[in-house]
Amino acid sequence: MHAWRSHRFLKIDLRSEYHQIKIREEDIPKTAFSTRYGLYEYLVMSFGLTNAPAFFMYMMNSVFMNELDKFVVVFIDDILVYSKNEKELEEHLRIVLLQLREHKLYAKFSKCAFWLKEAVDPSKVEDVLNWKQPQTVTEIRSFLGLAGYYRRFIKDFSKIAKPMTALTHPKCEEAYQTLKKLLTLAPILAQLDITKPFDVYFDASGSGLGCVLMQEGRVIAYASCQLRKHEVNYPTHDFELLVVVHALKKWRHYLLGNTCHIYTDHKSLKYIFTQPELNMRQRRWLEN
Repeated sequence: MHAWRSHRFLKIDLRSEYHQIKIREEDIPKTAFSTRYGLYEYLVMSFGLTNAPAFFMYMMNSVFMNELDKFVVVFIDDILVYSKNEKELEEHLRIVLLQLREHKLYAKFSKCAFWLKEAVDPSKVEDVLNWKQPQTVTEIRSFLGLAGYYRRFIKDFSKIAKPMTALTHPKCEEAYQTLKKLLTLAPILAQLDITKPFDVYFDASGSGLGCVLMQEGRVIAYASCQLRKHEVNYPTHDFELLVVVHALKKWRHYLLGNTCHIYTDHKSLKYIFTQPELNMRQRRWLEN
């Protein structure tokens, strides 16, 4: 995931994520549920709660506040550590493990990976190489589920995969082979710097929407999506605005509060905020 091939990585996966957070004693009765064996209450945070992911992410960010975006990236219960060399990685690992021990958070060793030379999991790439040609809807969904693990690494992922999701032969075979090739190339993305401005580029066509998030000429992430049936009929102006809104929603957590430059080849969009009246659909998009 980092921009330099010489870097080293390690991944730590926490055990039973939400179950490591205790519920306040006064709130325990709120979790009560009845079974034929009696009444039970949760002592730890259960899966399925609306605010569980947000609270867990807040906790993890608090634990690694001093290390975030320096050598640590956190997403829910996954911790990625990146370093310039093995010696530095040893020191970063020690810091991360001490933080976990101090906050009584436990990792699952079998799901952790150490001293990686690439951010792309080799076992995932091997799975793609050995994947048999999908023949049924279920098999196609299984392959796309695996391929989707790296969709942010692949430009125009949704456009490439569209023939497979639409089951349009013979292009289905071509899309399958293209995705296999792209997935095994292990593309490199740059690590973002939240203190620097972002550049967002767009590409909209009848086959789907594509966006690229960049900083200082380096790609941070790709995003794409296929068009719904009613969206295909949008006028050009709305069609181009749709891809802008998609990107801003997708990367809202990066862009909100930071300088962001938007690049589009549809010149009329730059006048949108000077128009006295916007149609209902455009207002709804901008408000959301």
